[in-house]
Amino acid sequence: MNLRFFVFLGMLTTMGLVLTNCSSAKKAVTEKNNADVLQVMRLTNQYFMNKWPDTGKPIYTTRWRPSNIWTRAVYYEGLMALYQIDPNKAYYEYAVDWGNKHKWGLRNGIETRNADDHACGQTYLDLYEIDPQPERIKDIKASIDGIIASGKYDDWTWIDAIQMAMPIFAKLGVMYKDDKYFDFMYKMYHHSKHVEGGGLYNKEDKLWWRDKDFVPPYKEPNGEDCYWSRGNGWVVAALVRVLELIPENEKHRAEYLQDYMELMEGVAAAQREDGFWNVSLHDPTNFGGRETSGTALFVYGMAWGINNGILDAATYRPMIDKAWDAMVKEAVHPSGFLGYLQGTGKEPKDGQPVSFSSVPDFEDYGLGCFLLAGAEVYKLK
Repeated sequence: MNLRFFVFLGMLTTMGLVLTNCSSAKKAVTEKNNADVLQVMRLTNQYFMNKWPDTGKPIYTTRWRPSNIWTRAVYYEGLMALYQIDPNKAYYEYAVDWGNKHKWGLRNGIETRNADDHACGQTYLDLYEIDPQPERIKDIKASIDGIIASGKYDDWTWIDAIQMAMPIFAKLGVMYKDDKYFDFMYKMYHHSKHVEGGGLYNKEDKLWWRDKDFVPPYKEPNGEDCYWSRGNGWVVAALVRVLELIPENEKHRAEYLQDYMELMEGVAAAQREDGFWNVSLHDPTNFGGRETSGTALFVYGMAWGINNGILDAATYRPMIDKAWDAMVKEAVHPSGFLGYLQGTGKEPKDGQPVSFSSVPDFEDYGLGCFLLAGAEVYKLK
């Protein structure tokens, strides 16, 4: 063997070491990013748990609400997502204590048809699966069974309701291996999408109007249709959670999947340059500026799509990274409080002002959205 061969062999060895080191560096960066994501999720969640140690205490800011209403229920959806990636016993106990304090009941009893009352059932069912205590499932199942028995399926007249209740039908269908839950869920979804107000989904823009009050001829100040950021985020979350639950052969799965993919396209087209989304997706002049809850729900949906091989990572990963970094750097306070969070309402003007230091009337659901997003970002490769 001549000298030239040994030089060539040395070059190959060096290249191999470089490639190995690059791979290790990439892995180290990934691990660091995962640690950073988990750290900020823990920080924001601990702020909330410290502020609300009594899980049954009624919420009072500008008005009174029981703590098993939808706002708190969305927080617990996020907490359970955090618990999946960070199985801290304190998280589980905090959620169980919430259920116990409300005797696993709904705000207006089992006769309620209001999706805002049903939202707590998502976490009740999650906790039932962990520890199948009959009281955890009794009331939410009775309420949903009552709705199905009534035959009335036009309750979801606003798109927020789709997220608050639809995943419960999906989970009950899986748990009981009973298609009646899937079939009635679709009837209710179909009504919202195609019938309510002439149909709340606009296939042209691939976005949803919040309710019939915002279907054209209603217009934003700039002449565009009014697409409320968080409202569309609720539909994103609903479709993600339903697709995650229902069987591959469920008869309407293809439609849900198509709706999800179209909605992601409509949302992607409206992202701000700084990574956030505006309160009004097509009119940045109408109470424009950063908004955390809608942004977090869109990140949740996009990251879930990549993690499940549905969305193209080359297209959506840069949007996710930009949005997550923006929320962490611009919205999270050192204490864990979340800024730029729009208060409750149904349109851009509600819950204003929205700023870094503004405190929304209820801050629980915003954290829930953020934790849902973080859990999926954490899983990204």
